[in-house]
Amino acid sequence: MEKGKIIYLNGVSSAGKTTLAKALQARLSEPYYWMSVDTFMYMTPQKFINNDSDENEEIWIQAIINMYHTIKMYSDMGFNTIVDDVFDDDYFLPKMLEILHNYPAIFVQVTCPLEELQRREKERGDREIGLAERQLPDLYPQDKTYDITVDTHINTTEECANKIIALLDNPDNFQAFRKLWKQQNH
Repeated sequence: MEKGKIIYLNGVSSAGKTTLAKALQARLSEPYYWMSVDTFMYMTPQKFINNDSDENEEIWIQAIINMYHTIKMYSDMGFNTIVDDVFDDDYFLPKMLEILHNYPAIFVQVTCPLEELQRREKERGDREIGLAERQLPDLYPQDKTYDITVDTHINTTEECANKIIALLDNPDNFQAFRKLWKQQNH
């Protein structure tokens, strides 16, 4: 069975990942199932999130790692996925790569200027003000190893989706995970 394709969106809060994921779902001719780090993290009971104990931290960390296994399972079953995530440290990306480095994935950096991130945070009203600004300098990987970068401020959501869709038919475009895996293990 052919593995399902993965469109892996990485960007700070309010960069436009969720909006882009929904636009991709609407535009793609095949079904793509959307998975979000927020959904997996908040599957964890609230009393275990933002609690300072090491045991509680391990519980919500495992929920995020379980997302990587779920993506793998979907791909193994031939189902395509779009993943909405933010790597703002060097802990989770190596964990994800360990599981998904050989999978057909397009790694997409979703970005926009700080001023726009700040405007979106205020407009949304459901995000901590300043979260995107805190995450921005720590967006990982730092070396900008992506298959494509889309700017949701310069381009419309549809234009960003079209750029990503244009890469999906050629497996040679699925290189970032493999490159990052090699960098990590050499």
